[in-house]
Amino acid sequence: MRAKLYPLLMVALVAGLLVPAFLAGCGPEPLGSKNNPVKMAFVPSQDTARVLTSGEKLGKMLEAKTGYIFQVSVPTSYAAVIEAMGAKKVDVAWLAPFSYVLAHKKIGAQVILTTTRFGSKSYSGQIIAHVDSGINTLADLKGKKFAFVDPLSTSGYMYPKALMIQNGINPDKDMQTMMAGGHDKVVIAVYNKQADAGATYDGGPSEARLRVKATIPDVLEKTKIIAKTEPIPNDTVSLRKDLPPDMVKKITDALLEIAKTDDGKKALKELYDIDGLVPGADADYDPIRKAVQALGIDLEVEAAKPPK
Repeated sequence: MRAKLYPLLMVALVAGLLVPAFLAGCGPEPLGSKNNPVKMAFVPSQDTARVLTSGEKLGKMLEAKTGYIFQVSVPTSYAAVIEAMGAKKVDVAWLAPFSYVLAHKKIGAQVILTTTRFGSKSYSGQIIAHVDSGINTLADLKGKKFAFVDPLSTSGYMYPKALMIQNGINPDKDMQTMMAGGHDKVVIAVYNKQADAGATYDGGPSEARLRVKATIPDVLEKTKIIAKTEPIPNDTVSLRKDLPPDMVKKITDALLEIAKTDDGKKALKELYDIDGLVPGADADYDPIRKAVQALGIDLEVEAAKPPK
């Protein structure tokens, strides 16, 4: 009996030694492969389904240019994108300006590209009101219902809030506020009188209200602009801090090339009304940091906050 068991024990022993050694040699699949795709996320500043569709088109174009596999998502909030980057669940993020500044402080995110609209690297925020609201000036906002976009939205929260404070209005005390979750949702809330006024982006010929004009034809007649903010640096394409340099270069070069193609231009326009991409630098977003200081926002505190 022992003679029969001995060969079996030897086989089991050898297998026990070889299998762990084999598995140890496998390691994780390289980033950009089928089972470990480059994860690209977009903030939900517009209609989520539309952003996802346009983002997936860009993902396919990037696959063709770089040879990497991309997985595209639109998380539930601006903060969720940043937290996912910090957890290495997002590699490439299309971040709003303040979101980028916070992500840079919190997790070391690096901007690679800045978007352009109508050839400009900046835009502004605007405050809109329903024509029946009785609101004509910033002073008229007191006591009203007001819709912001998201606490990490630059044109849909930070700059408009700063503008109000500069004009003697404390949004936290002088009005009833809500977070709509997207620029288009702010416009719809004001149009439907769920809010008397709201903060959105002003992109000139592509300002926020035009995003819903196809479904709400009289939106421009039922709402009006009552104020605009100072210029704001445009949104970013940012990467988590520890991506390999060769991957950073490939993705950057590919996006710049895509932005010059007809299909690329169409996808960027559908995405966030973008008409181009240019190289970006962290210093481009110093005006955001100055605005943060003016608002009394402590980036250290904001960066230390746990995810919601």
